[in-house]
Amino acid sequence: MLHFELVTPERLVRSEEVHMVVVPGSEGDFGVLEGHAPIMSTIRDGNIELYKPGATTPELIRVEGGFAEVNERGLTVLAERAE
Repeated sequence: MLHFELVTPERLVRSEEVHMVVVPGSEGDFGVLEGHAPIMSTIRDGNIELYKPGATTPELIRVEGGFAEVNERGLTVLAERAE
């Protein structure tokens, strides 16, 4: 399982274990699974796709700008706005 956190300047929006996350990177969308190599990327306005264990369709979370970081702890998205 991949630990995922979504944070805005106002609050912690999400903190949970998921199967996979697809992030709208500024250079293109990228998927993150458990064990992904460390990476840092800016993100563009778009939808984060959350794939929970056993789900066949993703949950979509709209984000605007920010950064995504993958490290040994998981994926953290620091977004300017999230809905």
